[in-house]
Amino acid sequence: MPPAPLRNHLIDNLSFEDRKAVLAASSPFAFALGHDFFDAGDLVTHLYFIESGIVSAVAVMEDGRTVEAYMVGCEGVTSPTAAFAPAHTYSRLTCQAAGVARRVEAGRFRSLMEQRPALRETVAQYGATIQNELEQSAACNALHRADQRFAKWLLRSYDRVASDTLHLTQEYLASMLGSQRTTVNEVAQELQRLGAITYSRGRVTVVDRDVLERVACECYALGQRFTSVAPTPDDQTQRS
Repeated sequence: MPPAPLRNHLIDNLSFEDRKAVLAASSPFAFALGHDFFDAGDLVTHLYFIESGIVSAVAVMEDGRTVEAYMVGCEGVTSPTAAFAPAHTYSRLTCQAAGVARRVEAGRFRSLMEQRPALRETVAQYGATIQNELEQSAACNALHRADQRFAKWLLRSYDRVASDTLHLTQEYLASMLGSQRTTVNEVAQELQRLGAITYSRGRVTVVDRDVLERVACECYALGQRFTSVAPTPDDQTQRS
């Protein structure tokens, strides 16, 4: 049997009344691979509580080069700073894996938080986890090898989807990691040689998670302290 659809952890962990209020203020929103929620510099008009799929915040340089700053899955919400005050995005928010979310208008959500202190605290705590991730990512991108960062990124993506196969081209992987396509190809081939993944025609399948974790840098384990999306033993059984 396929795993049950994922739900948003932030909403699920709210009190009954707060959860009811957020659901009443929001509406379902489906997004496809490659969908851009916002471009860099856009005013954040809506927040998206992700239930399935992955949204990446991608920093875009003047010369067109890109690198992922952080990702959001079923553990969180996009653009949490906009929940406290009107805000513009620094990064492009784009869909990395198709899914569904609960979408709520930013101004309406700010009004909701003024009435509900526990909701405000929940979103503030999540915003702090994003800040922690950004700080760790800055060090990771500067100090760790491409194979370590690639393995970490695959694990973090894998933790957020209900499948062990990701549809990712070399070009997309390179843009997420801030690397050259040739580097991504070399790293993918080495991970395949080690038996960690299979990689063909834009499909990356995790074959041996333990090998992938051994290759990944320390930042993957540290990141698990910030989020609660690591698969449980039951999840692992469902995917095998």
